[in-house]
Amino acid sequence: MGDETTFAGATSMFRRPYSKDVNKSDLIFCGVPYDLAVTNRPGTRFGPRAIRTSSAQLSWSGGSWPWILDPFEHLTATDYGDCEMDAGFPDKIPDEITAHTRHLLSGDAIVVTMGGDHFITYPILKPFCEKYGPISLVHFDAHSDTWREDEERIHHGTMFFHAARHGLVVPERSVQIGLRTGNSETHGFNIMDANFVHQSDVDTVIEKILEIVGDHPAYLTFDIDCLDPAFAPGTGTPVCGGLFTYQAQSIIRGLTDIDFKGMDLVEVAPAYDVGEITSLAGASIIMDFVSLMAERKKRVE
Repeated sequence: MGDETTFAGATSMFRRPYSKDVNKSDLIFCGVPYDLAVTNRPGTRFGPRAIRTSSAQLSWSGGSWPWILDPFEHLTATDYGDCEMDAGFPDKIPDEITAHTRHLLSGDAIVVTMGGDHFITYPILKPFCEKYGPISLVHFDAHSDTWREDEERIHHGTMFFHAARHGLVVPERSVQIGLRTGNSETHGFNIMDANFVHQSDVDTVIEKILEIVGDHPAYLTFDIDCLDPAFAPGTGTPVCGGLFTYQAQSIIRGLTDIDFKGMDLVEVAPAYDVGEITSLAGASIIMDFVSLMAERKKRVE
């Protein structure tokens, strides 16, 4: 990575070049600026731009610490820009997100998406399932997002109920980490709530995740409200008692043996942020995932 001025220049993700060529990259960043499915505060449509801006602080030779590598020496990465959608036809947006992701997956790249509210993961998972089969979900969140409903609404609290019901994810090979809101139904998902994470050491959490997921193809989805509001105030549904940024990053750094096919980070709402700490946390977690993918590629080089 270069050592460009952090407060100037283009706001591409980690200063990677913009490109619409999905066949030239090992990893593609994209944004889905959508927040019509929220139940509390809106504003996550501005999340992708805020995360990109904060990522400039990590776009230098020491930005991937503590990884002992520059991930972009091992991965060719580009920023595709954002998914185009027409808010005047809200019922069509889920299919537009699916078609956009399907196009990004038409090559061999790992796709990293920035939201946007958490509903976007549902239409994103559909083309991942088409390409790789039913996915193991590694889900960091304050909420289960598996609340049962009779109709399939566009809603950021029910989409994983539908994802499991339609066979997009394999609940028994999936894990939800950091939950701290009640839901009497697990729908077969393995849960490591916030109390478990706080009362265990990081290595124990990593070991259990690896045991659950095994060698199954996996997808990482990180709702920034998994972090305690002290570390991520800029989100729509903050819940006290959450993970420290250090805990979340340390867990992700230990998942090098998981066969991740993609990732998203969602629910950054910069209007409620303080000193951009939420968007910086989001960019830092994405950097850890990118470094994780670079480490995996380095192993086989």
